Amino acid sequence: MTQPPADALLFDMPPPPTPVERLLHLAGEYTQHNDALDLLLRATNPPQPEAHTACAQDLATATTAAIKAIQGERLYESEELTEAVVRLRQLAFLANASVELSAGAARELTALGPEAAVASAVMLAGEFRRRRGATAPTPDARLGAVHRAALAEIACGHVVASSSLGREFTRSREPKVLMSTLRVLETKGLTERATGSAPAAYIGGPNLDRVRLTPTGVTALASVLGLPAAGSSSAPAATPRPLPTAAQAAARNR
Repeated sequence: MTQPPADALLFDMPPPPTPVERLLHLAGEYTQHNDALDLLLRATNPPQPEAHTACAQDLATATTAAIKAIQGERLYESEELTEAVVRLRQLAFLANASVELSAGAARELTALGPEAAVASAVMLAGEFRRRRGATAPTPDARLGAVHRAALAEIACGHVVASSSLGREFTRSREPKVLMSTLRVLETKGLTERATGSAPAAYIGGPNLDRVRLTPTGVTALASVLGLPAAGSSSAPAATPRPLPTAAQAAARNR
């Protein structure tokens, strides 16, 4: 069979993720890590002391790589950009510090990782649009205000799904992500459910399905971050809570 020319293969390569897309993917990795820790902590047998260390080290490395990707854009410093980078540095430090702690204390250190990564993505997207408006990504036309808000909540790790007595339902924070909205996003290929990957809602209950962004969903959400607000829920935004310190988590675990 005739092989295509080598230079033709280059055009089939997907473009590398943008720094904003990288941060949204990073948020998903923190959510997966936190879910895995929750399941370990609820297991019948206590978790091994080093059960979470490899993943935590990977998260610290990935967070540091995201910072380098932002710095590689060579943007002029601003308060927003500085805040985003500082928050990510704090996150990398906490992920690295969690390696030395028990699973319970480690879980506290990375608890706000998804929100912090998404908040940094929002800030960075806004900076890109303000400084490079001509080359900013075109907003995904498939996304209405409700869809944008739902994708942002999913990126923050706030949405799970399950079923009972033949009826599907979601659990989320405000703004609520309805099952009807989730089905639309799934039909568009923007989200997926990881079966049984999230802890149960109550002791003895079944594990829940974590709702995650697909790669297509990451690209779609990145295309609408940083847009001016046209309504209360039309511009995805994440208001980060203060990140815990390693000392605080260690003290709580005593």
